[in-house]
Amino acid sequence: MSEFENKLIIRRFIEEIENTGVVTNIHEFISENYVEVSEGERHPIGIKGAIEHVLGIRKVYPDLKLTIKNQISEGEWVVTIYSVTGTFKKEWFDMKPTGKPITFTGVNVDRIKNGKIIEHGGAANLLEPLLKAGVIIKKK
Repeated sequence: MSEFENKLIIRRFIEEIENTGVVTNIHEFISENYVEVSEGERHPIGIKGAIEHVLGIRKVYPDLKLTIKNQISEGEWVVTIYSVTGTFKKEWFDMKPTGKPITFTGVNVDRIKNGKIIEHGGAANLLEPLLKAGVIIKKK
């Protein structure tokens, strides 16, 4: 697949799956051998784990909206720079929901093979937005 086609797969995944929370056709985008990379550790979660991840995030932020700011592709790899808006509605990692909207930015790094995402990792700037929303309280 071309680098343009790889970027399009990620764009469609964001628009059709992540931004809607509808996971019925997630298998069109995610490989059976899908792996998420976090803190340098590889977690083979497959399609089932990808579904759980999307639905879990949508529970916390039911109005989640990812907006792609830029994409870079080289070979099998696609880097996506994005911003997210959403209202924090459910407890997440022991943080109590505030019902306030938050906006944050991040970078995803995805690997595509045979037209499907096989690996995903990235980083998001959440500290400042969570402080602003009152989710995390500064001690004085």
